Amino acid sequence: MMSVAFVFNILLILLLLAFVAAFFYYKVKKSGADQMVEDSLTREKTTYSLSTMQNYIKKQFDEITRMNLYDLALSEEEFERRKNVKYELKRALKGAGYADSNDKKYVKSLMFDLLKNDYKVNNFNINHAIPFNNFNELTSQDKFEILMHIYKKTYKAEALTKIITKYALDYPKYEFDATVPSYVITAREIDDIFTNEVSTETLSFEDKLEIVVQRIYQEYKGYSVVDDIRDMNIDGVSGGVSGIPPSFLDQLSDMDDYLTQMNEAKIPMSYDSVWIFYKGKATYLSFLSFGSEAELKRVCQNIYKYNNPGQLSESVGYKINEMKDGSRVVVLRPNFSESWAFFVRKFAPPTLISPEQLLVHENKDNVVELLKYLIRGARVTAITGEQGCGKTTLLMAIMKFLYPTITIRVQETAFELHLRKIYPYHNILSLRETDTITGQEGLDVQKKTDGGVNILGEVATDPVAAWMIQMAQVASKFTLFTHHAKTFPNLITSLRNSLLKIGMFNSEQVAEVQVVQVINFDIHLKRAVDGTRYIERITECIPLEQTYTYNNDYRKVKDVNQKLDKFMDNAVEYFQHMTQAQNYTYRNIVEFVDGKYVFKNPISEENIKAMRDNMSTEDIKAFDDFLDIAWR
Repeated sequence: MMSVAFVFNILLILLLLAFVAAFFYYKVKKSGADQMVEDSLTREKTTYSLSTMQNYIKKQFDEITRMNLYDLALSEEEFERRKNVKYELKRALKGAGYADSNDKKYVKSLMFDLLKNDYKVNNFNINHAIPFNNFNELTSQDKFEILMHIYKKTYKAEALTKIITKYALDYPKYEFDATVPSYVITAREIDDIFTNEVSTETLSFEDKLEIVVQRIYQEYKGYSVVDDIRDMNIDGVSGGVSGIPPSFLDQLSDMDDYLTQMNEAKIPMSYDSVWIFYKGKATYLSFLSFGSEAELKRVCQNIYKYNNPGQLSESVGYKINEMKDGSRVVVLRPNFSESWAFFVRKFAPPTLISPEQLLVHENKDNVVELLKYLIRGARVTAITGEQGCGKTTLLMAIMKFLYPTITIRVQETAFELHLRKIYPYHNILSLRETDTITGQEGLDVQKKTDGGVNILGEVATDPVAAWMIQMAQVASKFTLFTHHAKTFPNLITSLRNSLLKIGMFNSEQVAEVQVVQVINFDIHLKRAVDGTRYIERITECIPLEQTYTYNNDYRKVKDVNQKLDKFMDNAVEYFQHMTQAQNYTYRNIVEFVDGKYVFKNPISEENIKAMRDNMSTEDIKAFDDFLDIAWR
């Protein structure tokens, strides 16, 4: 018989084995459950990631816009409803790509509904797209877009301006060079603003979903990280204009070593380049990036497409066009430029277009009055200055002084002025060059359209300078135009040289005389280092009278030598006229001195008489009173 001890040992061993088996069973089961939980979490993260939701939106939009409604056997009412949705979405997707704000809202609202109702995005799984529940994981782009969303709810298109103004982001900083300041907004500043503005209770679920929808939209149909920025009331935005271009890397034999050095120094690439033009200051948004050259290329290939301006290609390396809201866009690509790049130039909204709002310095009221009389006096006036100093904006503003009875004809390379949006009750027609209609042909047509005042958006090329001279001489009552000349003599010389280059004249003397007989006044704008814009001077051009003292005395003498002497005297007189130093003089009637406008020299009697001849009786009296007051 087995002893009690033996039986006890057997039972103990069995219990131990059972415990070990149970332990391993529990571990395996728990591991399987953990794996299932982990797999479920991974699937959820993937399902609600930005890329997956973007693919879902693309698929849904494709199905809506491509479905054949006739195969669905729908009722008449349902058929019409779906047909309207289909064509409305197709139209809105196209318009959204042209920066149409209403189409953009429609597309985003449809995306919002699809994600919320069909894709079942909720307050928990939305954190897989953007980590709203963990601020430490948010990128600078995430934080900036959250801030923009918050401010847009209150300030709309002024959101970015409010952020910059409130936190004084538009002051120069020694960010990249300890000796030279630059305008830059950094990731550190965005982080500080975010910490100050946003808490865990700030955003509702709807807010979070709208931010996610905007991110998906801008990467799908929009303009990437500049999509919302482009809609703001700023002067402009550009991309691809700083950093290392890919073409530079292709030229390096020791690229690996260079890339290592770049990564260590964190040198930005061309696709890390986002700049805004804010109140005359080019400001670098160093915390934003397109992420890749492919994304920058996508934006460049889509941002200029409004009104089908033609294809951007290697043989056509740039395009100049306008966007649906009137912004000017210039796009460049390799090999014409060293990298893909774009420039969007926005103009002040119609509500802000007035000289009183544009000019802010002391004695501005008298300057505004003078501008009014230059326009009503029908003076041929140039508006000059460097890029970004406000020439086009001022030109749009002073058109308010024109008598409504005078018709306006505009000739441009690309539509920029959009005067009919600002002055809808004036008789205005704008023309531009096309691939098949030259500017000269447009000018010839314009002469037959009852034009009173002709406006040239920008005299930037030799043919356009010739058009300006033609228009001022024969085509209209007077002409207004913009030019990039730095000084008044530069303006005259540039226009003279343009006439010579295109072969209208062979003589510098004759060409210059033609120019100075046309130009009456030059309004020169300046942009200070801090971005402040002002009128630096208003200059009057005064042509000099040509006096000739030729004589016929050689006919009275009989000696051949004396005849030759007399003839040579006339020849010398002729060459002196042909080579004389100046055909004009000029003087500043207004100058900007020590922060205020000072009236220097009075307008010449010739121009005063000509101005009075073009004014109404009431304006003549007011003009005479102004002359007595302004220069006293």
